[in-house]
Amino acid sequence: MITVNPDGKIMVRRCLVTLRPFRLFVLGIGFFSLCFLMTSLGGQFSARRPGDSPFTIRTEVLGGPESRGVLRKMSDLLELMVKRMDTLARLENSSELHRAAGNGHFAVDRFAPGAGLMERIQAIAQNVSDIAVKVDQILRHSLLLHSKVSEGRRDQCEAPSDPKFPDCSGKVEWMRARWTSDPCYAFFGVDGTECSFLIYLSEVEWFCPPLPWRNQTATQTAPKPLPKVQAVFRSNLSHLLELMGSGKESLIFMKKRTKRLTAQWALAAQRLARKLGSAWRDQKQILVHIGFLTEESGDVFSPRVLKGGPLGEMVQWADILATLYVLGHGLRITVSLKELQSNLGVPPGRGNCPLTMPLPFDLIYTDYHGLQQMKQHMGLSFKKYRCRIRVIDTFGTEPAYNHEEYATLHGYRTNWGYWNLNPKQFMTMFPHTPDNSFMGFVSEELNETEKQLIRGGKASNMAVVYGKEASIWKVSGKEKFLGILNKYMEIHGTVYYESQRPPEVPAFVKNHGLLPQPEFQQLLRKAKLFIGFGFPYEGPAPLEAIANGCVFLQSRFSPPHSSLNHEFFRGKPTSREVFSQHPYAENFIGKPHVWTVDYNNSEEFEAAIKAIMRTQVDPYLPYEYTCEGMLERIHAYIQHQDFCAAPGPAPGGARAPQSPFVLAPNATHLEWAQNASVAPGAWPPAHSLRAWLATAGRACTDACLDHGLICEPSFFPFLNSQDAFQKLRVPCDSTESEMNHLYPAFAQPGRECFLQKEPLLFSCAGSSTKYHRLCPCRDFRKGQVALCQDCL
Repeated sequence: MITVNPDGKIMVRRCLVTLRPFRLFVLGIGFFSLCFLMTSLGGQFSARRPGDSPFTIRTEVLGGPESRGVLRKMSDLLELMVKRMDTLARLENSSELHRAAGNGHFAVDRFAPGAGLMERIQAIAQNVSDIAVKVDQILRHSLLLHSKVSEGRRDQCEAPSDPKFPDCSGKVEWMRARWTSDPCYAFFGVDGTECSFLIYLSEVEWFCPPLPWRNQTATQTAPKPLPKVQAVFRSNLSHLLELMGSGKESLIFMKKRTKRLTAQWALAAQRLARKLGSAWRDQKQILVHIGFLTEESGDVFSPRVLKGGPLGEMVQWADILATLYVLGHGLRITVSLKELQSNLGVPPGRGNCPLTMPLPFDLIYTDYHGLQQMKQHMGLSFKKYRCRIRVIDTFGTEPAYNHEEYATLHGYRTNWGYWNLNPKQFMTMFPHTPDNSFMGFVSEELNETEKQLIRGGKASNMAVVYGKEASIWKVSGKEKFLGILNKYMEIHGTVYYESQRPPEVPAFVKNHGLLPQPEFQQLLRKAKLFIGFGFPYEGPAPLEAIANGCVFLQSRFSPPHSSLNHEFFRGKPTSREVFSQHPYAENFIGKPHVWTVDYNNSEEFEAAIKAIMRTQVDPYLPYEYTCEGMLERIHAYIQHQDFCAAPGPAPGGARAPQSPFVLAPNATHLEWAQNASVAPGAWPPAHSLRAWLATAGRACTDACLDHGLICEPSFFPFLNSQDAFQKLRVPCDSTESEMNHLYPAFAQPGRECFLQKEPLLFSCAGSSTKYHRLCPCRDFRKGQVALCQDCL
């Protein structure tokens, strides 16, 4: 121990100030050296296992004991350098310096004043120089070792010429040039030798045949499937609330909703259990990744939850989680990219390699953001496992936009399409697109006592406006129709504001501010009318209002809104035309609960207000939006939808087998023949099929609805034959098979029949005045349009 005099204190302080640029220089050299090591050794340092320290070096990939010893020495030197730099930083802290001076001594083995400190830093710089020399020696030794291995196995490690693996040699060439581009290759044992390339391409990926001299037991033995477990309905949702996590306003909102609906979920589970009886239900292991809530996607929703932002997506996701959990499936929930990578088994690196293990989930529910994240990080495993993915897609994705090649060639490519999934893997909020699966959500269901209270407590002259954000109230012409409404009803709003009343809200509107959901429900139970301004489209609020005994009044769009004329729909993977703010409410509910009028026509608008005031309506909720309806629908999807089974080719041409149909007695359509065998594995059951030839310019979606049926795209392969046209007595002078989302179809000029060449392009949506489309339709359960009569 030594005593520190004032001169010594001044010397140390000056030394610290003087050496600050030099210290940064030394740190820069250290960082550059570390990067050089990582690059030179093919990413060995980056491919760390969880738990490794920042300077842990993967010595096993380089072979001999000498290399391992040198690398260990390098690791020790780098750690020593960081420790000494850290000590310098602590010494610079003035409070510590004064405290040490007050005590009157330093530890001699920590620092020598003045010149001793300079010598230590110079020694560290010299160590960095020594490391560079050692790296050069290691690389020379490694190249020599690799050369010897290559010579010993030259005949065993050449890219084989096997017609079953046509891409093998090209992949080997790519690996030679790019194997250091991603640390994941080193993680799987690639070290720059031909043998390591072939081992990786045959055992980790599947572009090359297995090497005969390798132990094939591990690579050929597939993991045994786990024994099937029966799913059991759950009524206690406390564990689900734990799985959902916390920390985000969006998650807090979702948990509150789930907790509030717990009793309704439990009652619905009891009802569905009685309906299904003793039928076996496979328990699935399910990953739910809510991509739009991840920080990497921006998570624009969470900050707006408490400011009147859109809640439709969070309502739906909360109900999806509750449905999957109540049905008794194993559930894992992720809302961050790091959690996703951990659950999938993503190797360290940049996402070019497959997963480190077989996918442990039977199904994955995500959104477009999550789909993109999985594609970026799963490598080839994404293509292998994408059949297990279900994409929650509010507005739907039509087949023409989903097929990458077709979308690119025919102008349907958007930022959200071209995934080449089965269109039924996209799951929508409303059943507006039969090409997709209808997921939906739930509204709170009232018991008889609550309905009676609502009937007695309704105010005949009270209206609530649909729109919590002030921007929604900027709609042009609102003063005119709100002025008319104000003559007959007291108008209430629930617009968010912080301190001052939003100027967009007229003075005669009683604004309650943003209300919690229970208080908003109470407001709806008093109101007679719930009026929309044309936006937002297809949200859950109108169904909630109708369920609470309100009449929903909305604007008719003329011309209809679509991606061709409205900014909101531009870029979305659909050509659907929207004729009102809420097409489901207009088409599937209708009067007296839903009125759709032209807001620009003052006489029509005022007449509708008067008629609504005279009309008495009871609370109404479609079955498919009850807890039981959603449980029933998702149960059927999970047990019957299988997109991983190899799809058969789309039959076509003169040699296609005869269709199992007969012409109906009235000669208007085809029906499934009574003596025809049931198509094995077909779901929905094929005997529910009815086939119609649509009029020119009519989409199959509309053609089926014209007959009180639903278009069913999974039935298209049964119709995609020349025989189907012949049985409908369609005169085909010629028959061609092509890729077109409108086929199979008949073209009147020229009497040409066209069959579908690409199964992914079978589409209920789409029309052209040139074609009469051949449309597959089916029946549906009352109140459950997604399921046919025999689909359970």
